[in-house]
Amino acid sequence: MDITTVGLDLAKRVFQVHAVDASGNVVVRKALRRAQVLPFFTKLPPCLVGIEACGTSHHWARELIALGHEVRLMPPAYVKPYVKRGKNDAADAEAICEAVTRPTMRFVAVKSREQQAFLSMHRARELLVRQRTQLINMMRGLLAEFGIDIPEGIERALQMARQVVDGKAPDVPIAAVRIVDMLSQQILNVHAQLREIDRALAALARSDDVARRLATIPGIGPVGATALAASVADPSQFKSGRQFAAWLGLTPLQNSSGGKERLGRISKMGDRYLRKLLVIGATALVRYARSRPETASPHFIALLARKPVRVATVAMANKTARIVWAIMTRGEVYRPMLPA
Repeated sequence: MDITTVGLDLAKRVFQVHAVDASGNVVVRKALRRAQVLPFFTKLPPCLVGIEACGTSHHWARELIALGHEVRLMPPAYVKPYVKRGKNDAADAEAICEAVTRPTMRFVAVKSREQQAFLSMHRARELLVRQRTQLINMMRGLLAEFGIDIPEGIERALQMARQVVDGKAPDVPIAAVRIVDMLSQQILNVHAQLREIDRALAALARSDDVARRLATIPGIGPVGATALAASVADPSQFKSGRQFAAWLGLTPLQNSSGGKERLGRISKMGDRYLRKLLVIGATALVRYARSRPETASPHFIALLARKPVRVATVAMANKTARIVWAIMTRGEVYRPMLPA
C-alpha cells in the first residue's frame, strides 16, 4: 500500500483510519479495535499521521513516533471546518487526513510522559481546591442557619473545622453536629492533600530549569511556573510573545470588517487553567502595588491609575505571558527594568 498520509480518529475502543496516497486517492478506510492500532501502523512505511489533540492523543502520538511515523496533533476546532457533511467517525477521520496536509494548519506539540505527569498534579490540585471551597461553603451555610457566622477567609473556616474535629462543636442540634463534624473532617483532609501537592510542586519548581527561570517573573510562583513549563512543550512554535498571549486567550477578540478595526473583550481561547493562573498572579501584583507603591513598577502604577482594576490585571497577565515566552525561548531569567 502506497500510503503517505493517515487521518486517525481516536476513541476508547474503536478507532477510525482514513489513509490516502501521494495523489490523494483513498487507500484505506476502516475501523480498528484498540488492540489492532499499533499492529496496523507497524506494517505501514513511515508516513504522516494526523490526530486531533485530546486526552489520549499525546500517548498515541508517542507510540506512533516510536514506530517511525511523523505525527501531528491539531486542535479539534481547526479540523471541524474540513468535515463535509454529517458527524461520524469516518467523516472525522477523512477531515483529519485532509486538515493535516494544509500549509496554514496550526499544530500542537507532543508532550512527554513527564510533562503529562506534572500536569496531572495540577489537574488534581484544581479539583481539590474546588472541593475544599464547596465543603467550606456547605459548612458556612449550615452554621449560618443556626446564627453562627464564620468570618471571611479560608483560614477562619479551617480554624472552625479544627475546633469541631477537636470536640469543640458549636451550639447546634446533635444531628447538625454530626454533619458539621463530617464536613470538617473532609475539609481538613482535602486541605492536607492540597498542602502535599503544593510541596511537591515547590520541589519540582526548584529542580526543573525552565520552571526555576519562570519563577523569577513577578506574579508567577511555583504553581504557575510548573504549569507553564509542563504545558508549553515547544515555545518555538509561537512566532512572537503576542502569538503566545493570543494562544492563551489574553488578546482582544476582533470583529473587524471593511478596514475598520473593532476590538472587544479578550478571546478566552486556549488553556483556561494557565490563563487563570496568570490573571491571579497579576491580581497579587495589584495588592502588592497598593501596599508598597514605592517598589512597584511605574508602568503598572500608571496603568492602575487610568484603568479599572480587572482591566489592568488582564493587561498585566498579557504582558506576563509575553515575558514567559521570551524567557522560555531565550533561556534567560527575568531582569527587571532599571529606573531611568
